Amino acid sequence: MTTQSIPASHNDTWGFTGSLEDQAEAAWRIAMTTIAAATGQPLESVRAFLDSRHGRHFADDVLNERAKGKDLKTAIHAAVARWMVWTIGRQTSRDYGIPCGLPYLTGFVMHCEIAEELAA
Repeated sequence: MTTQSIPASHNDTWGFTGSLEDQAEAAWRIAMTTIAAATGQPLESVRAFLDSRHGRHFADDVLNERAKGKDLKTAIHAAVARWMVWTIGRQTSRDYGIPCGLPYLTGFVMHCEIAEELAA
């Protein structure tokens, strides 16, 4: 069995990494693998999500959990669970082209991958 290496952030000043600042290095691997497992999306797609403004909002959710006293891993897992329960509604579907009813996290990971590919 081979292990896939974790892609590095392409956005150290913004997105997930910029929001978590001194906790970012420790959080990156946990967030990457946890989000990939929850969404079934490849690590490169997760990296695109975490580097985006949506990744910054996800990081804010992690920081909110940290403020409640949770350790980093538990805070990331709580944020992932929350984002997987939320679903894409009609307005978000219209704004971003993400299918209605899809888990929020899955939808935005996929959206960020597509947006990055279109921008390349």
